[in-house]
Amino acid sequence: EVQLVESGGGLVQPGGSLRLSCAASGFTFSDYDMSWVRQAPGEGREWVSSISRSGASTQYADSVKGRFTISRDNAKNTLLLQLDSLKTEDTAMYYCATGGYYRGYNPPRGQGTQVTVSS
Repeated sequence: EVQLVESGGGLVQPGGSLRLSCAASGFTFSDYDMSWVRQAPGEGREWVSSISRSGASTQYADSVKGRFTISRDNAKNTLLLQLDSLKTEDTAMYYCATGGYYRGYNPPRGQGTQVTVSS
C-alpha cells in the first residue's frame, strides 16, 4: 500500500523558511516522479513542484519559482521541499504525491503538513 507521510510544517513569519519532508513507503520510490501540491482554505488544489525519478529534472509553479527547492533522496525514500522567502499567500496544507509534471500527479494520499505564514 502506498503511504506518504508529510512533516515539517509550522508557523513562520513572512520572509522565513521551512523544510518539508515526505516519507514514502509501500512502493519503489525511485521508480516514480514525485510532486508537491498545496491547498489553501476555501481554495482548490494547486500544483507546486515536481521532480523526476532521478532528481535530475525539476519544475516549479511560477508562484514559487526562485523561492522553493524540491529534492529527493532515493536511498532514504524521502521527498523534500525547501521553502524560503515565504509569503502570506504560501499559507496552505502541503501534500506530496506520486506522479510528475508531464503526466500529472495522482491524488495525494497523506494527511499533509500545514504551513502558516503570518506576522
